[in-house]
Amino acid sequence: MVPPPRLLQAGDSAVVVEFGDAIDVRVNARVRVLQRALAAGACRGIVESVPTYRSLIVHYDPMVLPREALEALITETAGRLPEGSPESFRTIEIPVMYGGEAGPDLADVAAIAGMDEGAVVDLHAGGEYLVFMLGFMPGFPYLGGLPAAIATPRLATPRTHVPAGSVGIAGAQTGIYPMDSPGGWRLIGRTPVRLFDARESPPALFEAGDRVRFVPVGRAAYDAVAREVAAHRYHPDVRVQRSGP
Repeated sequence: MVPPPRLLQAGDSAVVVEFGDAIDVRVNARVRVLQRALAAGACRGIVESVPTYRSLIVHYDPMVLPREALEALITETAGRLPEGSPESFRTIEIPVMYGGEAGPDLADVAAIAGMDEGAVVDLHAGGEYLVFMLGFMPGFPYLGGLPAAIATPRLATPRTHVPAGSVGIAGAQTGIYPMDSPGGWRLIGRTPVRLFDARESPPALFEAGDRVRFVPVGRAAYDAVAREVAAHRYHPDVRVQRSGP
Protein backbone atom coordinates (compact mmCIF):
# COMPACT_ATOMS: atom_id res chain seq x y z
CA MET A 1 0.00 0.00 0.00
CA VAL A 2 1.32 3.43 -0.94
CA PRO A 3 1.58 5.72 2.12
CA PRO A 4 -0.31 9.03 1.99
CA PRO A 5 1.70 12.16 1.21
CA ARG A 6 2.96 14.47 3.92
CA LEU A 7 1.42 17.96 3.90
CA LEU A 8 3.45 20.97 5.02
CA GLN A 9 2.30 24.55 5.26
CA ALA A 10 4.45 27.02 3.28
CA GLY A 11 3.44 30.48 4.38
CA ASP A 12 -0.20 31.53 4.29
CA SER A 13 -0.94 30.65 0.66
CA ALA A 14 0.88 27.43 -0.23
CA VAL A 15 0.96 23.78 0.78
CA VAL A 16 3.84 21.40 0.07
CA VAL A 17 2.80 17.82 -0.71
CA GLU A 18 5.73 15.45 -0.07
CA PHE A 19 5.74 11.94 -1.56
CA GLY A 20 9.21 10.77 -0.53
CA ASP A 21 12.74 11.78 0.35
CA ALA A 22 14.75 10.59 -2.66
CA ILE A 23 15.16 11.17 -6.39
CA ASP A 24 13.06 8.30 -7.69
CA VAL A 25 11.12 7.82 -10.93
CA ARG A 26 8.09 6.34 -9.14
CA VAL A 27 7.96 9.12 -6.56
CA ASN A 28 8.25 11.74 -9.28
CA ALA A 29 5.46 10.05 -11.23
CA ARG A 30 3.12 10.36 -8.22
CA VAL A 31 3.95 14.07 -8.01
CA ARG A 32 3.02 14.59 -11.66
CA VAL A 33 -0.13 12.45 -11.49
CA LEU A 34 -1.38 14.54 -8.57
CA GLN A 35 -0.57 17.76 -10.41
CA ARG A 36 -2.60 16.63 -13.43
CA ALA A 37 -5.50 15.47 -11.25
CA LEU A 38 -5.70 18.80 -9.41
CA ALA A 39 -5.52 20.70 -12.71
CA ALA A 40 -8.28 18.53 -14.20
CA GLY A 41 -10.46 19.23 -11.18
CA ALA A 42 -10.23 22.98 -11.83
CA CYS A 43 -10.83 23.71 -8.15
CA ARG A 44 -11.64 27.37 -7.56
CA GLY A 45 -8.96 28.88 -5.34
CA ILE A 46 -5.98 26.85 -6.57
CA VAL A 47 -3.68 29.36 -8.27
CA GLU A 48 -0.78 27.19 -9.43
CA SER A 49 1.03 23.93 -8.66
CA VAL A 50 4.76 23.41 -9.17
CA PRO A 51 6.34 19.91 -9.25
CA THR A 52 9.79 19.06 -7.90
CA TYR A 53 11.65 15.75 -7.68
CA ARG A 54 9.59 14.46 -4.76
CA SER A 55 6.95 17.05 -3.91
CA LEU A 56 4.29 19.34 -5.30
CA ILE A 57 3.83 22.86 -4.00
CA VAL A 58 0.26 24.05 -4.38
CA HIS A 59 -0.31 27.81 -4.32
CA TYR A 60 -3.83 28.87 -3.40
CA ASP A 61 -5.95 31.88 -2.52
CA PRO A 62 -6.94 31.51 1.16
CA MET A 63 -9.73 34.06 0.70
CA VAL A 64 -11.38 31.67 -1.76
CA LEU A 65 -10.21 28.25 -0.56
CA PRO A 66 -9.45 27.69 3.13
CA ARG A 67 -6.31 25.70 3.87
CA GLU A 68 -8.23 22.94 5.65
CA ALA A 69 -10.44 22.45 2.59
CA LEU A 70 -7.43 22.38 0.28
CA GLU A 71 -5.62 19.82 2.42
CA ALA A 72 -8.74 17.64 2.51
CA LEU A 73 -8.98 17.87 -1.29
CA ILE A 74 -5.30 16.98 -1.74
CA THR A 75 -5.54 14.01 0.64
CA GLU A 76 -8.69 12.69 -1.03
CA THR A 77 -7.30 13.16 -4.55
CA ALA A 78 -3.94 11.56 -3.71
CA GLY A 79 -5.70 8.60 -2.12
CA ARG A 80 -7.51 7.62 -5.32
CA LEU A 81 -4.67 8.17 -7.78
CA PRO A 82 -3.53 5.21 -9.90
CA GLU A 83 0.02 3.95 -9.61
CA GLY A 84 2.42 4.71 -12.44
CA SER A 85 3.09 7.65 -14.70
CA PRO A 86 0.53 9.94 -16.34
CA GLU A 87 -1.14 8.36 -19.36
CA SER A 88 0.64 10.49 -21.95
CA PHE A 89 3.95 12.32 -22.27
CA ARG A 90 5.94 14.24 -24.86
CA THR A 91 9.28 13.19 -26.33
CA ILE A 92 11.33 16.15 -27.57
CA GLU A 93 14.45 15.87 -29.73
CA ILE A 94 17.22 18.39 -29.11
CA PRO A 95 20.07 18.84 -31.64
CA VAL A 96 23.48 19.11 -29.92
CA MET A 97 26.95 19.91 -31.20
CA TYR A 98 29.32 18.01 -28.93
CA GLY A 99 32.90 18.87 -27.94
CA GLY A 100 35.23 21.66 -28.99
CA GLU A 101 34.25 25.17 -28.01
CA ALA A 102 30.66 23.99 -27.54
CA GLY A 103 31.66 21.27 -25.06
CA PRO A 104 34.92 22.29 -23.34
CA ASP A 105 34.65 19.59 -20.65
CA LEU A 106 34.00 16.64 -22.96
CA ALA A 107 37.65 15.55 -22.84
CA ASP A 108 37.66 15.66 -19.03
CA VAL A 109 34.43 13.64 -18.82
CA ALA A 110 35.96 11.06 -21.18
CA ALA A 111 39.17 10.89 -19.12
CA ILE A 112 37.27 10.44 -15.86
CA ALA A 113 35.09 7.74 -17.46
CA GLY A 114 38.12 6.00 -18.98
CA MET A 115 36.82 6.12 -22.55
CA ASP A 116 37.26 8.24 -25.66
CA GLU A 117 35.15 11.30 -26.43
CA GLY A 118 33.16 9.53 -29.14
CA ALA A 119 32.04 6.88 -26.68
CA VAL A 120 30.84 9.56 -24.25
CA VAL A 121 28.82 11.20 -27.02
CA ASP A 122 27.35 7.86 -28.07
CA LEU A 123 26.27 7.10 -24.53
CA HIS A 124 24.90 10.57 -23.83
CA ALA A 125 22.96 10.73 -27.09
CA GLY A 126 21.89 7.09 -27.00
CA GLY A 127 19.39 7.31 -24.17
CA GLU A 128 16.08 8.92 -23.34
CA TYR A 129 15.90 11.28 -20.39
CA LEU A 130 13.07 12.16 -18.01
CA VAL A 131 12.48 15.80 -17.09
CA PHE A 132 12.13 15.43 -13.32
CA MET A 133 11.59 19.14 -12.75
CA LEU A 134 12.46 22.66 -13.88
CA GLY A 135 14.54 24.84 -11.60
CA PHE A 136 17.71 26.83 -10.89
CA MET A 137 16.62 29.31 -13.57
CA PRO A 138 13.52 29.59 -15.79
CA GLY A 139 13.27 26.61 -18.11
CA PHE A 140 16.28 24.65 -16.81
CA PRO A 141 15.44 20.91 -17.08
CA TYR A 142 16.87 18.47 -14.54
CA LEU A 143 17.16 15.27 -16.58
CA GLY A 144 17.35 11.78 -15.12
CA GLY A 145 18.57 8.71 -16.99
CA LEU A 146 22.23 9.55 -17.54
CA PRO A 147 24.26 6.35 -18.09
CA ALA A 148 26.24 5.59 -14.93
CA ALA A 149 29.43 5.17 -16.95
CA ILE A 150 29.57 8.90 -17.72
CA ALA A 151 28.31 10.29 -14.40
CA THR A 152 30.85 12.99 -13.47
CA PRO A 153 31.18 15.36 -10.49
CA ARG A 154 30.58 19.08 -10.90
CA LEU A 155 33.55 21.36 -11.46
CA ALA A 156 35.46 22.19 -8.28
CA THR A 157 35.20 25.89 -9.23
CA PRO A 158 32.09 26.98 -11.16
CA ARG A 159 32.46 29.08 -14.30
CA THR A 160 31.36 32.69 -14.09
CA HIS A 161 29.82 32.41 -17.57
CA VAL A 162 28.09 29.47 -19.24
CA PRO A 163 26.57 30.18 -22.68
CA ALA A 164 22.86 29.62 -23.26
CA GLY A 165 22.15 26.19 -24.71
CA SER A 166 25.10 24.50 -23.00
CA VAL A 167 24.52 20.82 -22.23
CA GLY A 168 26.17 19.69 -19.03
CA ILE A 169 26.66 16.80 -16.63
CA ALA A 170 26.59 17.02 -12.83
CA GLY A 171 26.77 13.75 -10.95
CA ALA A 172 24.13 11.36 -12.28
CA GLN A 173 22.15 14.06 -14.08
CA THR A 174 22.37 16.02 -17.29
CA GLY A 175 20.75 19.34 -18.13
CA ILE A 176 20.64 22.31 -20.50
CA TYR A 177 21.28 25.96 -19.57
CA PRO A 178 18.40 28.05 -21.01
CA MET A 179 20.32 31.34 -20.81
CA ASP A 180 23.77 32.75 -20.10
CA SER A 181 24.63 32.29 -16.44
CA PRO A 182 27.29 31.11 -14.00
CA GLY A 183 27.38 27.36 -13.52
CA GLY A 184 29.42 24.40 -12.34
CA TRP A 185 28.14 21.56 -14.54
CA ARG A 186 30.67 19.95 -16.89
CA LEU A 187 29.86 21.17 -20.40
CA ILE A 188 29.94 18.54 -23.15
CA GLY A 189 27.96 20.24 -25.91
CA ARG A 190 25.58 23.00 -26.91
CA THR A 191 22.20 23.33 -28.60
CA PRO A 192 20.94 26.35 -30.54
CA VAL A 193 17.35 25.61 -29.44
CA ARG A 194 15.80 28.29 -27.24
CA LEU A 195 14.51 26.72 -24.01
CA PHE A 196 12.81 29.78 -22.53
CA ASP A 197 11.12 32.76 -24.13
CA ALA A 198 8.93 35.01 -22.01
CA ARG A 199 7.07 36.09 -25.16
CA GLU A 200 5.83 32.55 -25.84
CA SER A 201 2.95 30.69 -24.19
CA PRO A 202 4.03 28.61 -22.43
CA PRO A 203 7.41 30.36 -22.06
CA ALA A 204 9.38 27.18 -21.24
CA LEU A 205 10.01 24.49 -23.86
CA PHE A 206 9.96 21.65 -21.32
CA GLU A 207 7.62 20.59 -18.55
CA ALA A 208 8.02 17.97 -15.85
CA GLY A 209 7.36 14.51 -17.26
CA ASP A 210 8.68 15.22 -20.75
CA ARG A 211 11.24 12.86 -22.28
CA VAL A 212 14.28 14.27 -24.06
CA ARG A 213 16.48 12.76 -26.73
CA PHE A 214 19.75 14.38 -27.83
CA VAL A 215 20.66 14.28 -31.51
CA PRO A 216 24.36 14.89 -32.38
CA VAL A 217 24.82 17.43 -35.19
CA GLY A 218 27.80 19.03 -36.93
CA ARG A 219 28.59 22.72 -37.32
CA ALA A 220 26.59 23.19 -40.54
CA ALA A 221 23.42 21.67 -39.07
CA TYR A 222 23.92 23.58 -35.81
CA ASP A 223 24.21 26.89 -37.67
CA ALA A 224 21.16 26.09 -39.79
CA VAL A 225 19.04 25.45 -36.70
CA ALA A 226 20.45 28.60 -35.04
CA ARG A 227 19.29 30.68 -38.02
CA GLU A 228 15.81 29.16 -37.82
CA VAL A 229 15.67 29.83 -34.07
CA ALA A 230 16.75 33.46 -34.56
CA ALA A 231 13.99 33.90 -37.15
CA HIS A 232 11.42 32.29 -34.79
CA ARG A 233 10.77 29.57 -37.36
CA TYR A 234 12.27 26.57 -35.59
CA HIS A 235 10.10 23.96 -33.91
CA PRO A 236 11.74 20.94 -32.23
CA ASP A 237 10.55 17.46 -33.13
CA VAL A 238 7.87 16.70 -30.50
CA ARG A 239 5.99 13.40 -30.30
CA VAL A 240 3.15 12.66 -27.89
CA GLN A 241 3.19 9.09 -26.59
CA ARG A 242 1.15 7.03 -24.17
CA SER A 243 2.51 5.26 -21.11
CA GLY A 244 2.19 1.52 -20.75
CA PRO A 245 0.90 -0.98 -23.33
